[in-house]
Amino acid sequence: MINVLNSTKIKNPIANKKLQEIKDAILGKRYELSVVLVDNKTSKKLNIENRKKDKPANVLSFPLDEKAGEIFLDLETKKESEEFEMSYKKYLTFLFIHGCLHLKGYDHGAEMEKLEDKFIKKFFN
Repeated sequence: MINVLNSTKIKNPIANKKLQEIKDAILGKRYELSVVLVDNKTSKKLNIENRKKDKPANVLSFPLDEKAGEIFLDLETKKESEEFEMSYKKYLTFLFIHGCLHLKGYDHGAEMEKLEDKFIKKFFN
């Protein structure tokens, strides 16, 4: 199950159905995931509180237990999408995949990057 809450005035360009498909492929159908769509101010506050980093985070993942977690996705990432030469929608999809992989237990590195590439090819049309 996936629950998406948009706490911003910015429209989410990724369909909830697509988020559900990605979540199921990476975390499994029984995994309960809450996705909170936030702005820079909220992501910065969460990043300070949880990681002691005084800047907005594009995505934050918080495991609650083995079968549940939360992802906070900052929708104010248009400039970053341009830096990565991706459309805004593709970049947000990438960030969601990245967050799911963290919840699955992966850390930054070659293995995670390979999986990110695999899932972005599979789910981004």
